[in-house]
Amino acid sequence: MGTMSRRDFLRISGGAGVALAFVGRIGDVRFRLPVSATAVPGSTLDPALVAQFVTPLLIPPVMPRAGTLTNRGGKPIDVYEISVEQFSQQVLPAGMPPTTVWGYGPIAARGDRALMLHHAPSLTIEARVDRPVRVTWRNRLVDPSGAYLAHLLPVDPTLHWANPAGGRDGRDSRPVHGSAPERYTGPVPIVTHVHGALDVGDESDGYAEAWYLPAASNIPEEYATAGTWYDFFAGKAAARFGVEWEPGSATFQYPDSGRAATTWYHDHALGMTRLNVYAGPAGFFILRGGPGGDQAVLDSRTGKTAVLPGPAPREGDKFPPNKNYREIPVAIQDRAFNDDGSLFYPDSRAFFDGVTGPYLPETDVAPIWNPEFFGNMIIVNGSTWPFLAVEQCRYRFRVLNGCQSRFLILDFSGIPGVEAWAIGNDGGLLSAAVNLTADNGNRLLLSPAERADLILDFTNTPVGDHVLANVGPDEPFAGGEPPDDFDTADPDTTGRILQFRVRPAREADPSTPPPFLLLPALAPQPPATRTRRVALIERMSEFFPDAPAEALLGTVFGDPGAGPAAYTPHAWADAVTENPDQGDVEIWEVYNTTGDAHPVHVHEVAFVVVDRQAIAIDDETGTIQLIPGTGRPPELWESGAKDTVVAYPGEVIRLRIGFDTPGQYVWHCHIVEHEDNEMMRPYRVGPVQIGQPG
Repeated sequence: MGTMSRRDFLRISGGAGVALAFVGRIGDVRFRLPVSATAVPGSTLDPALVAQFVTPLLIPPVMPRAGTLTNRGGKPIDVYEISVEQFSQQVLPAGMPPTTVWGYGPIAARGDRALMLHHAPSLTIEARVDRPVRVTWRNRLVDPSGAYLAHLLPVDPTLHWANPAGGRDGRDSRPVHGSAPERYTGPVPIVTHVHGALDVGDESDGYAEAWYLPAASNIPEEYATAGTWYDFFAGKAAARFGVEWEPGSATFQYPDSGRAATTWYHDHALGMTRLNVYAGPAGFFILRGGPGGDQAVLDSRTGKTAVLPGPAPREGDKFPPNKNYREIPVAIQDRAFNDDGSLFYPDSRAFFDGVTGPYLPETDVAPIWNPEFFGNMIIVNGSTWPFLAVEQCRYRFRVLNGCQSRFLILDFSGIPGVEAWAIGNDGGLLSAAVNLTADNGNRLLLSPAERADLILDFTNTPVGDHVLANVGPDEPFAGGEPPDDFDTADPDTTGRILQFRVRPAREADPSTPPPFLLLPALAPQPPATRTRRVALIERMSEFFPDAPAEALLGTVFGDPGAGPAAYTPHAWADAVTENPDQGDVEIWEVYNTTGDAHPVHVHEVAFVVVDRQAIAIDDETGTIQLIPGTGRPPELWESGAKDTVVAYPGEVIRLRIGFDTPGQYVWHCHIVEHEDNEMMRPYRVGPVQIGQPG
């Protein structure tokens, strides 16, 4: 989505013969996209005026626990009290204006020395496999008097969104307006999702219609204070865990029964995720231990447990730290700012493609929503272009692409002598370490919401200052490699991520060199019993040329391997179409009929990438067909379990998914602008629940 005539390369002319074109992985692209002149022309703070590599990288501290409980079976449960609040943070370098942001932070903790810090991104929740975590998430977006705070960013009330002003009957809907409305300025709904958590009951997953407003003093009586599913899930939580949800909060429990992995938490309110996350609320949730954890990694030279780079931050560490951490979470995001330091986000559709209206309800284009957004500055762990002092030894980085729409291609070639290894992804450790330097051109593709567990070996890197680069595009990504297939990000701004200041090692490195790491195998899944075919679809405006109106998910009727198969779009409000039974293992074939790559995320599960294959798309008949002989296996860094994966345009990607937990969940594109305008669908495992909302 987003660039003029972007879908033309996929189009098959009706009745005039068949012209096939497709895009594959990096290196397999068959076309060139137009490139926008600049990433963000509308923000008032010029990135050239922002000094780079003057702020030390903040290494997220560990979230303090409020306490520990014992469940009915005698198992300990770690308890947290966490709120979302508004505060001022020095995101830009010192001496420039601070930025008003939102972020998570603890509001109760054991002991009087606990770190009570709200930050964006926030403190890391550290958890152990099979040790449940219970979090009370509180919406405290209120001012000192207790009155609600309006959103920092422009809220488009014409989408299918939470819509508190609609009351109980009109919440979670696409409102009908007599004329194009102004931005919504009422109280802000939130609900938190732990992205990558497995075996979580649907009451604790952060369902988009289970949002809640702050318990503010001035909420109008006619407003709905919680989403359609909130009361139902509150009842389930009370029955399962004996907890009562207070106004302005929800208490979720995570069994932590999956593999050790780098997961993360963020807001997930219906039609508002792009805005709420952009304002700041997000943080790491790292699960350790178990048969797939670090202790299961062996050193091939000795057969004993390998030593991975460390230490990592721990609960109770001093802040600022007095340790040299060698395992570091790294959240990469793109943002734009105004001259006063405030966050910039477009307040009109015209910013995206010049469409100045008329808007909904006169046409089919929303007045404020932008199909994608690309910030013109990179922030890492909450600071623009920071630096990190490292020694000539090995470090472990848990990297998150937390951008709105931007696909990152991390490029390590500007760090002489470094060896970059991938040892894990979304779902934990890979089946084998991947030498990105030797086998992948010193690069790694990360789509929005994907994570990578990396070891960077600076042993042979010369002392000096070296920059980690980004050679992904400043526009929607469709595959390929720069410079042949797209222009790289601006090399002076969005093409820079982080500076490493390499210094001599002060002692011998005890960690195991990556070539000798034996990573634990992934437990095999039972064979799939069903193939389910779904589609990614773009709906263009009927009023404006080359203007995307919304992105959708849909179903495919028929077998594209046997002949043309029709695809049908479905809106968020349509009935559930994906309904596996508990215990089922399915192959999901995800057909991308759009002109862009999409990061597909399925809640509640970890899946295995089977393969990809090119497809032919006929827009006039709304059908797709497989192109024989074009299949290819997953990338080396996609081995193991995943929860988010790149679906390239003009391709089908096949995923093997097991469904173990009954309930109501969602799957969606994690380009959050797409997710907020219909590219998200509910799915249900098992039967309809007694008493669930209709």
